[in-house]
Amino acid sequence: MIEPCSLLSLATAVPPHLVAQSEAKELARNAFGGKAGLFDRLSGVFDNAEIASRNIVAPQDWYGHGHGWHDRNAVYLQAAEKLFVEAASAAIDKAGLEPNQIDGVVTVSTTGIATPSLEARAAQRIGFREDIRRVPVFGLGCAGGVNGLSLASQLARAEPGSNWLFVTVETCSISIRLDSQHPSAVVATALFGDGAAAAVVKAGDHSAIRIGGSAEKLWPDTLRIMGWDVEDPGLSVVFDRAIPPFVEAELAGAIDAMCAKLGLSRDDIDRFCCHPGGVKVIDAIEHSLELGQGALNLEREVLRDHGNMSAPTVLFVLDRLIESGLPDRTMMTAFGPGFTCGGLLLEAA
Repeated sequence: MIEPCSLLSLATAVPPHLVAQSEAKELARNAFGGKAGLFDRLSGVFDNAEIASRNIVAPQDWYGHGHGWHDRNAVYLQAAEKLFVEAASAAIDKAGLEPNQIDGVVTVSTTGIATPSLEARAAQRIGFREDIRRVPVFGLGCAGGVNGLSLASQLARAEPGSNWLFVTVETCSISIRLDSQHPSAVVATALFGDGAAAAVVKAGDHSAIRIGGSAEKLWPDTLRIMGWDVEDPGLSVVFDRAIPPFVEAELAGAIDAMCAKLGLSRDDIDRFCCHPGGVKVIDAIEHSLELGQGALNLEREVLRDHGNMSAPTVLFVLDRLIESGLPDRTMMTAFGPGFTCGGLLLEAA
């Protein structure tokens, strides 16, 4: 039997610049002005994305100009550190702890390069101890919210009594590439927002929410479904149009296998808490798991209010689910580069 681990707190943060979807569409139309055919062919994605607004890390006029690796990463470092401090400090405070009581921190971020990593850069501002354990993780993409929280809970269980902090920060918007001729460049402009989330976990029964077992599914020969291409001007998003049909065809089998590993069946799950990568992905999840249209209402709300923030997004959904009343048994799920799916069981104590 897996030793219980408690979710002591959860906090979210967004950057200060808010852009309405109508504004984003007009900005993109002007920015892609030299590629009018490309934009006009795909402009409907702004209207059909069911996104009302998003928070972004830079002022709107920043996105109307070309930027190279150095400039993009400079924005990432400044914004990600600030978001890290805000989300982490809030989570520690909500857990009733002081920063010097945090024994280890797992940091998940895939939208920029930070060496030293974000938790080291933020350590003094937050007040971490000098002997804190640091586990920075890169490359999980949208799956990072689930897999990162799972990793933090496993590390907490390995040392009973320790307090582990999990923080995920993503600045997806700075990857927007006006030089690209690929349709994914326009789709990313219509979907991406920025944000951060943090949680504190501790082995044992210390709160009303227990973190149970976790599982993952990695599909072979799927590397080009989702991810980043590293190019001279910056990261270039990889979005395959096959993502929604792939999810619809494959998710149910993957979830059933994960549940079996955890000694459960899919019927034992009261609520799925899913990463809302896009409205078509949400539809695909509902169809695959036979949840019924609209079952993932909170996922749609988060997508509407924040867009796709990559890894933190599923934790924004969880935050709303906790506020509305966490069911007895919830499974968090998220897809990411690999192509992979992560699952994490939560139980109301």
